[in-house]
Amino acid sequence: MDVVVGYEYDGRVARVVLDRPERLNAVTAELTDALVAALRRALADGARAVVLSGSGRAFCAGHDLKEEPPAETVLQTRARLEAIQDVTRLVREIPAPVVAAVHGYALGAGCEFALACDVVVAAEDAAFGFPEVGVGLSVTGGISRLLPHLVGWARAKELLLLGERVSGAEAARIGMVARAVPPGEHETVALDLARRLAERPPLAVSLAKQVLDQGLDATFGEALAREVDHAVLTSLSGEGDAPREAFGRG
Repeated sequence: MDVVVGYEYDGRVARVVLDRPERLNAVTAELTDALVAALRRALADGARAVVLSGSGRAFCAGHDLKEEPPAETVLQTRARLEAIQDVTRLVREIPAPVVAAVHGYALGAGCEFALACDVVVAAEDAAFGFPEVGVGLSVTGGISRLLPHLVGWARAKELLLLGERVSGAEAARIGMVARAVPPGEHETVALDLARRLAERPPLAVSLAKQVLDQGLDATFGEALAREVDHAVLTSLSGEGDAPREAFGRG
């Protein structure tokens, strides 16, 4: 069987690479299953950070529309779509931050994979977009919840309804991604960020990730309570003995 998702682990940072370059890493059931398996492997390995990238000319061009549509029952279709959503679930489940390194196309499911990550580093000339409505499909991957939080309600509706593409530079400007970098530097910057994150106190990093993710679904009171819970955990963890230069002035 061809390897459609690569995996490397150096003891701290796991690298997960979508690897169907001849099809711009377009999504198939095989690729989804392999991506889920790679993320589970990073979780099992105890990776302190994960970098998700794509080989060849693109991060991921979305569903492979050149493949024959599968003959499915409604239940089989539901199971296939929920398997795609497992990517988002796993990104949130992994305690370590997941950094996406995006270049070329990040369309449809590919855009969903990227935006599910904790930090997105995009090449300035990358192309993000949601073409689903234009081809009679629907978004998955939690985008109905994530996208309005990233770019606002009005812009999210425009992006989904019109399916217009957004460059990496524009995506950074509107808050869709964390940062845009010159073409060709996306992986270098993403790996640097991942290594920096891997050096930080792991419990504090994990709880910071959780409090933001879970805050998407929480009331303000629940968010306050969770912050206190996490503050108690970090105060008892011993990680508070880490260097505190970040709190210094000047």
